[in-house]
Amino acid sequence: MSKPDVIVIGSGGGGAVIAKELGEQGLDVLVLEAGPWYGNVKWPEPNKYGGAASSASPDDLNIALLRKHYSKYEGEMNDLITGRMRWGPADRDRAPWYRNMKQRGFVWQVAGVGGTTQIYLANSPRAFPSAIDGIWPLSYEELIPYYEKVEATLPVAFAPSTAKEELFFYGAKKAGWPLIPTLNVTNPGYRPQPNAILLPNRHLMDPTYSMEQLSHMEGCTLAGHCINGCPHGPSVDRVAKRSANVSYIPLALRTGRVTIRPNTFVTKVLTEKRPAGELYASGVRVRDTWTGETEELHADAVVMAAGTIETPRLWLNSGLPDNGWVGKGLVNHYFDWVTGLFDERDLLSILGSPTTDPFVGHTSGARLDIPGLGSMIVTGLSPGLTSSMSFGLSQAGYADLHPYAQAMPDYARGWVVGSQWREWMSRYRQTLSIAIFTEEEVDRRNGVSLDPLLKDENGSIPLVRYVPGPRAIRNRQALVRIAVELLRKAGARKILRSDWPASLMIHMESTMRMGYVVDASGEALQVERLYIADNSVHVNGLGGVNPTLTTQALATRTAEKMARKYFR
Repeated sequence: MSKPDVIVIGSGGGGAVIAKELGEQGLDVLVLEAGPWYGNVKWPEPNKYGGAASSASPDDLNIALLRKHYSKYEGEMNDLITGRMRWGPADRDRAPWYRNMKQRGFVWQVAGVGGTTQIYLANSPRAFPSAIDGIWPLSYEELIPYYEKVEATLPVAFAPSTAKEELFFYGAKKAGWPLIPTLNVTNPGYRPQPNAILLPNRHLMDPTYSMEQLSHMEGCTLAGHCINGCPHGPSVDRVAKRSANVSYIPLALRTGRVTIRPNTFVTKVLTEKRPAGELYASGVRVRDTWTGETEELHADAVVMAAGTIETPRLWLNSGLPDNGWVGKGLVNHYFDWVTGLFDERDLLSILGSPTTDPFVGHTSGARLDIPGLGSMIVTGLSPGLTSSMSFGLSQAGYADLHPYAQAMPDYARGWVVGSQWREWMSRYRQTLSIAIFTEEEVDRRNGVSLDPLLKDENGSIPLVRYVPGPRAIRNRQALVRIAVELLRKAGARKILRSDWPASLMIHMESTMRMGYVVDASGEALQVERLYIADNSVHVNGLGGVNPTLTTQALATRTAEKMARKYFR
């Protein structure tokens, strides 16, 4: 590609969307992605050698390769050090890229075409209107048409119910919560999860088809393992879980205007000055992650969509103006995790089945939303991930040391090991797990800065600080009580609260906030022609809901605003 109109940094939830939207408006777009590209014929062995330089054709997408790369082995896919789904270079013999965190926890992000959406659950709720109106520099009503466009494009639909969802709904009803089957949540209640997953295969219950045959057909197989990256579908663009690499990336390529270059780490945003002194973006400096070679690329505008950590890191490494809010205000929904253990007889009476089978169906097909507190979702993971999330992640230490939380009798808290762990995992098929997302305050002391000492091949590494504030702590405790009560009402005989460490970073947002670092169109306040289209522009945590759909809606809107302003 000759000089493109726009360079987009990152191909995840926001970058893929804005590339597709700009391409459809007739602009030439170059997408730069730091990680590998799975499922593309130009990179048949993306973890072994560099392959081609770029791809611009949807004909390069290959479902057989995607199936090969997206295995269902948990260690192969999810190991944070050597797994395919890690934040690191394509060459898995090399170390992942390091982020310095002073608190216990880790950042769960993925490099590669599709970004972290490769491992997302596809949960696609809208923000709570109460978290937008009067707080953001735009209204919730203004977002609705962009939500609707993304929901139609992916598409998004309410999830089908399997046993774990039915049990969650049963407990929610018994606890007195109403059903709210709506996309715009203004009052508390439970509902099916709005998911970016294709509807179930229409032959799913036909015994004449094997699971292998079904996995090659269009539609969800309800087979679980979604967090590993879904390989089920007749072609890459019709894979059931609508991660960016199988939804917006094929659409972007079909415009004939978008070129994607993986294994390309952007180390600096280039700028120039107008005669009057105004700063504007003119290109980027990049580094090939296989060869180490560097070069400069130029464009008429640049979009940063590298994520809530890497976007401020790149800004600071580029020496761009810092008005005091760059990298500040990190929120993360201060997660927690609660698991209930059920007797077979009780499950039989409620579900007509002796098991919940967490591995069946969408990873999450139901949610309970409480504006002002946050939300919670039923979550069914495969055995290894369940063992890690439910029993191996805690800031409380061993459950035996303090089996009861203050003012919350009848449930344990902390790590589970030994004979207790064997009991829980031997009855894994009778468990129900609930993940909690907390509405929290924005604290400018939390965020991303540059480590003053440590550098890697891409520049000064990010130093991440996240300490939940008083509101987050209160809300999480309230949501834990509600989750425990829901599980009790559903009939759980034992309940374990994991008490996750604060810095388990999954829903990171708000480090380049709209109205503080960028304007309402997503353009940087201090650098013309530089836009941001990822979670970092969120003004807050959306009330405690999954952030991806809002990022995609904003990216759709930003593309429209950018094209109108600079590319009429």
